[in-house]
Amino acid sequence: MTNMFSRILIANRGEIACRVIRTAQKMGIGTVAVYSDADANALHVAMADEAVHIGGSSVSESYLRADRIIQAAIDTGAEAIHPGYGFLSENPGFVDAVVKAGLVFIGPSADSIRAMGLKDAAKRLMEKAGVPVVPGYHGEAQELVVLASKAREIGYPVLIKARAGGGGKGMRKVDSPDDFAEALGSARREAKSAFGDDRVLVEKYVSKPRHIEVQVFGDNHGNAVHLYERDCSLQRRHQKVIEEAPAPDITPEMRAAMTDAAVKAAKAINYSGAGTIEFIVDASQGLRPDGFWFMEMNTRLQVEHPVTEMITGLDLVEWQLRVAAGEPLPLTQAQIPLNGHAVEARLYAEDPAKGFLPAIGTLHHLTFPATVNGGTVRIETGVRPGDTISPYYDPMIAKIVVHATDRASALHAMEDALLHTEIAGTVTNAAFLAALVRHQGFAAGDVDTGLIDRHLHSLVVPVAMPAGAKELAVLYASGLLIKAVSDDPWTALRGYSHHAPSHYPVTLGEPGQTTRYGVAVLGDDRFEIAAPDTAVDLRVRHDGGGWHITGKGINLKAKTAAIPQGVAIIATGVVATFALIDPLQRAEEAGGAGDRLTAPMPGLVKSVRVSAGDMVKKGQVLLVLEAMKMEHSITAPHDGKIAEIVKEGAQVKEKTALVRFEELESAELTKK
Repeated sequence: MTNMFSRILIANRGEIACRVIRTAQKMGIGTVAVYSDADANALHVAMADEAVHIGGSSVSESYLRADRIIQAAIDTGAEAIHPGYGFLSENPGFVDAVVKAGLVFIGPSADSIRAMGLKDAAKRLMEKAGVPVVPGYHGEAQELVVLASKAREIGYPVLIKARAGGGGKGMRKVDSPDDFAEALGSARREAKSAFGDDRVLVEKYVSKPRHIEVQVFGDNHGNAVHLYERDCSLQRRHQKVIEEAPAPDITPEMRAAMTDAAVKAAKAINYSGAGTIEFIVDASQGLRPDGFWFMEMNTRLQVEHPVTEMITGLDLVEWQLRVAAGEPLPLTQAQIPLNGHAVEARLYAEDPAKGFLPAIGTLHHLTFPATVNGGTVRIETGVRPGDTISPYYDPMIAKIVVHATDRASALHAMEDALLHTEIAGTVTNAAFLAALVRHQGFAAGDVDTGLIDRHLHSLVVPVAMPAGAKELAVLYASGLLIKAVSDDPWTALRGYSHHAPSHYPVTLGEPGQTTRYGVAVLGDDRFEIAAPDTAVDLRVRHDGGGWHITGKGINLKAKTAAIPQGVAIIATGVVATFALIDPLQRAEEAGGAGDRLTAPMPGLVKSVRVSAGDMVKKGQVLLVLEAMKMEHSITAPHDGKIAEIVKEGAQVKEKTALVRFEELESAELTKK
């Protein structure tokens, strides 16, 4: 057996860094983490044997600094670098630099990465290897007349795609020859802006596409195998949302054809390490061995690799380490098992009701289920309670992965896991994910990449506050819940009054309003809560796992979690937060509700479109804020005159004042 590494450096952050560290520790390999300013107290830093600071909070100052990462590996005695995914994981220049420094890159060669780096070149290579590719034009000519002619030959509808990059940028569907020129120009501009390369390819548009990919693995001894397929068709804006393995309704013939093509693709570039061959599948007439085509290869470990691990029982990171150390693949193709069904959901700090706007916040309460009904659950995360979701990186909180004997059981287990994931401190997409796994079409296996967009209105539905949540918050604020779980006799007497029920005032901040309540103790665990217009009698019991509150129209089981200046009420599938207001504390002035705009989240002021003294109209873009890898336009809420505006390039915190308007008489506004 080849000598295994004694120490490796993980050139990444978050959940993938934690994932790699766990396997390395299991194998007795020392680990070195790298971190930015924002990640100084991150979980991956705490888990590693050693950690090295590599720069500022932005990725350009830290996780994309190949020179600093390589130097950190040398300085700490690491023998190899694991890139995780994203950042530098598919950068052939980084691989060359790692090798030049005398270190091992835990992944494929730079040549393999380059071979698959450009979509058009990769597809020509795949055609030579006998791998089916989508009918289309992948040539060098980029003139409009040539591309339009090729589109006619392929047959409309067609898809214009940027030859570099991904994530849906530089991609346009064209239904008619009349629309081709305009779509081409738009795709080119977006591709140039995103990737610095405006060259495109033209392909046949598949009317009911499914995204099915095959996990492949190669070594440095000429071996290559597959570890079955994953279905990643549930996507939004070309980004994966839920992945599963194996693919629903796949036939043995279809699997054999796809996996054979994937292994051919890996062998064509002498691939070593973990990789994924992604196929586009025409599901309009079911899954057919002649209805899939090569789309691209990801020359790294994928975000969704845990579903493959769950159905095979294998550790893909361990395989990566063994292959990089020079060992042959641990198993032959015939030895790789396939058991049950696995599903992964990506849990993000984002607000589906606001167009999936990325969110930030401190995770004041964070609990994941240890068990689920009908299956097993696995949580991949890089955060702990008390950690902050920052504006600098992807807002993923965790990957929730479940495994069961069959697909229906796995979907039920996933819903159970999502409903019992408890997070207070930031908004999440958990309810959206739960609605998705309940969706009849998805449950029936009738899925394609457009399912989410077609049914978005029914998937993004506000979760109603459960009856009793507000009353439980009032009792929490009163302090009277303490006696129900206290062994201290003096605390247990709290609320006792010899002659008449004691009354406790509470001021509760709810969405859009502030309400004063009065709480009266009626007896052992019995209370009356009076609002200005109503009163309700309640009984509250604590069963060890939470509170059970009952009364007229109320039968709620929930937990309470303290958050700064407030409380979170956590019931199955819903978290309701309330502000606890001290009536003796003088309220701060609002600062003129209509005279200023504040930052909705921390971010970078990317551009400023107006200046002090300018007259602006309602809806006019005043500035652009960059946060969570996205740009957000800040618009004027009303007509007015700019008094002050933040400077371009400023890094702002949440609720920082961005714009202040002058107070003008209505006649002056009209005149202007």
